[in-house]
Amino acid sequence: MDKKFFDYIIHGGDYNPDQWINTPEIWDEDMRLMNLANVNSATVGIFAWSMLEPEEGVYNFEWLDKILDKLHANGKDVILATPSGARPAWLAQKYPEVLRVNENGIRNEYGVRHNHCLTSPVYREKVRKINTLLAQKYKDHPAVKMWHISNEYSGECHCELCQEAFRDWLKAHYKSLDELNEKWWNGFWSHQMTDWSQINSPKDRGENHVVAMKLAWKRFVSDSHISFYENEIAPLREITPDIPITTNFMRMYDGIDYQDFAKHLDLISWDNYPGWDRGETGKEALCAAFVHDTFRSMRDGQPFFLMESTPSIVNWHEVNKIPKPHRQAQSSVQAVAHGADSVQYFQWRKSRGGHEKFHGAVVDHCGHENTRVFREVSQLGADLRKLSDVVGKGYNGKVAIVYDWQNSWATSVFCGYNNNERDYFSECVKWYKPFYERGIAVDIIPMDGDFSKYDLVIAPFLYMLKDGTIDRIESYVNGGGQFVATYLTGIVDEDDLCYLGGFPADRLKDVFGLWCEETDSLPEGMTNTVEYNGKEYTAINFCDILHSTGAEVLGTYKADFYKENPAVTVNGYGKGKAYYVAFANEDEFIGDFIKDITDGLDLGAPEFSIPDGVSVRKRGDCTFILNFAESERTVTLDKEYTNLITDEKTEEITLPVCGYAVIK
Repeated sequence: MDKKFFDYIIHGGDYNPDQWINTPEIWDEDMRLMNLANVNSATVGIFAWSMLEPEEGVYNFEWLDKILDKLHANGKDVILATPSGARPAWLAQKYPEVLRVNENGIRNEYGVRHNHCLTSPVYREKVRKINTLLAQKYKDHPAVKMWHISNEYSGECHCELCQEAFRDWLKAHYKSLDELNEKWWNGFWSHQMTDWSQINSPKDRGENHVVAMKLAWKRFVSDSHISFYENEIAPLREITPDIPITTNFMRMYDGIDYQDFAKHLDLISWDNYPGWDRGETGKEALCAAFVHDTFRSMRDGQPFFLMESTPSIVNWHEVNKIPKPHRQAQSSVQAVAHGADSVQYFQWRKSRGGHEKFHGAVVDHCGHENTRVFREVSQLGADLRKLSDVVGKGYNGKVAIVYDWQNSWATSVFCGYNNNERDYFSECVKWYKPFYERGIAVDIIPMDGDFSKYDLVIAPFLYMLKDGTIDRIESYVNGGGQFVATYLTGIVDEDDLCYLGGFPADRLKDVFGLWCEETDSLPEGMTNTVEYNGKEYTAINFCDILHSTGAEVLGTYKADFYKENPAVTVNGYGKGKAYYVAFANEDEFIGDFIKDITDGLDLGAPEFSIPDGVSVRKRGDCTFILNFAESERTVTLDKEYTNLITDEKTEEITLPVCGYAVIK
């Protein structure tokens, strides 16, 4: 679980000296400022291909040599990037096949980022060549400590190369057209395929109603990104086998199955850009915590890297509000609390022109250190130096919430029930919230993860079941685990084929001791009421209409034709318990329900009480306390601790707005 790549928290970010190649005096000024900012790392070369190879086969590494030497002389680590995220103009002009084709069949013109075909042999060869040269040249440079592969992989291409690759992927996955026709249920609307060439990617102007096809395409695109990445890193693995490799993920981006991609990385890294201080600070903190725990969980609780964040504002919100003073420092410490071994920014110095010239940076257009943002970054760097004890410390919770990328795809593309209110991410965050508020660590795992490690597994809205999931749930509960499922569980298989024999699927009806006859969908403004433990709660959006076949009924509906039908149940199965919550609900019910079913379980909660708006998380021997409330908060501790930031002994912590403390 523990995994250490550095002995200290990496503090730095994206550095683009190639943008200032005509003003090299700025490079020297950057070194001075980095030292003042307590920065110990720089990520270099992310979009530098046109500077590294200005013409095909003509290379210019001189500027990169100089900057790596300067960084090393100033004691900075370098995370060296590969440049595939944005190809040079000459490459697109000479080899137009490297540009993507949109779903209307039109090839894109040169421009923007990630406008490359993942399948193109030419682009793969060119990427591999430049990466080989980078590895050969800098394999022994003492500053280079990690590889940053491309940048925020994303998007898809519909060119003929990709169509053929998709058909090849389908042939490998389904073996025969008969099998594909059966699993896609192509008898509906007379969609049987008689030749593989009849299959194309889903498009608005073509086939876009076969859900199994949409899922297959998403899996293919995800696999294509992983294959492209593997092509990128092949020379790096060969030439620099001891330098770790990562690529930066983007929050819960649904274009790639990150839980699958994570298996191919030496460590996980991701880019965190919450919309702080725009009216929902508590919600932003909650969601950021959930995502941090998602990425921490991808490698069995190992630490991850916060690869990008902004030290001030972004430029891509409709309204780009400045976060409160010290908010970014607090956001960074939150990441460390949840398992990050780095705090890095996009970017070090603001660009003078281009699309992101107004995106936040450590060094503003003024070019000096006399700014609030610079002072806060410098202070954070000093604070992070005091937290080196947590570096390499991973951890697992005793509770897991199942958030599965492919189930997210499946819940978003089917047509039925309530088509306006199907937010799988938000539903999972709702069930995460009561643990977050109590300072209890939670792992976020896929449905094919290892349930056996946990005292409690919660699987909200588990609509689609991968092969083996039924066995995994049954075995977990039978062996003594507690499992919570909610409405619309076990409806379809991997190909979106509905299970026959009633829901939830197959033996899950025995595990939960019930079956679901219908699911009512409630329009906005329409609710039902559920009575549970002598208290009434509001039901919204979805209401499964259940029949108990042995489950104990804990709560019932109070209105409509299914009044008195079960709404909350528990079933003893083997040595364990299986709970079913049949309705979508608000936070109040979930909080009360979780408190009831975890009473008596030691889930690692702090021994002291946590005020509203305060987040607490333990990592190693350190406990992080962060105030996301809109006013000062005081936390009374259970014993005397040392505040690692102030070096003071204390039994009480008073935190201002945006304040944080780390105690031991």
